[in-house]
Amino acid sequence: MKRHICFIVAVLGLTLTAHAQGNDFGMWYEIGAEKKLSSKWSLGVEGEFRTRNNTKTADRWSVGLSGEYKISKVLKVSAGYLFLYDNNMEEFDLKKDGFRPNKWTPSYWGVRHRFNLSLSGNVDWGRFNFALRERWQYTYRPAADGKKYDFDEEAWTSVRGKGKNVLRSRFQVSYDIPHWKFDPFANMELFNDDEGISKTRYQVGVDYKYKKKHVFSLTYRYQDVNSNDDDSEVNSHLLGLSYKFKF
Repeated sequence: MKRHICFIVAVLGLTLTAHAQGNDFGMWYEIGAEKKLSSKWSLGVEGEFRTRNNTKTADRWSVGLSGEYKISKVLKVSAGYLFLYDNNMEEFDLKKDGFRPNKWTPSYWGVRHRFNLSLSGNVDWGRFNFALRERWQYTYRPAADGKKYDFDEEAWTSVRGKGKNVLRSRFQVSYDIPHWKFDPFANMELFNDDEGISKTRYQVGVDYKYKKKHVFSLTYRYQDVNSNDDDSEVNSHLLGLSYKFKF
């Protein structure tokens, strides 16, 4: 009986998910601070909250630390760590016959640890600025006990821990409008993993600087997911609001 109940619940959840497939819409809220230690060194802290399912579902929140070293006027290197707390999406799969249930993982909150190392370069051309950032990113998800239901064993099992390496390549163009505090920018970022380009992110936005210490940003992103194994992400329209304090 317990097995049948779990199967029915899983199928209902899968049906609802199928109806909701397509381009999602979410909000990203970011807040951060940056401290300049010297002409070359700086430290930063950041926090972020994301939504999905047309903003009706909390997707994740995170906090992070980063450090940056300016090699030259046009080149810098940085490293950082993020603590992520994710609302993992429901997963359900069938056996090879396409009918019998195999395993079901309801939606649950879980931890991930992310480390990154970046090399960035930029050059000015008139009032335009062209920037390229290459970032290696490693994310580790610890095992989560009792989150997956195995229909063969008729028991709850653990979601296995796993690590993932990604190379993120971002090209950005920004423009400094004379006598205006609003500076527009646009960028494209490629996410490369073992299977190739798993995700492409396009972004346009505008920065507003107030008294050099306060930076407000409004952004629009479109995320095109090419892989079926990219943390259950889907194609999404994303609106972002952020604030950074520099001191």
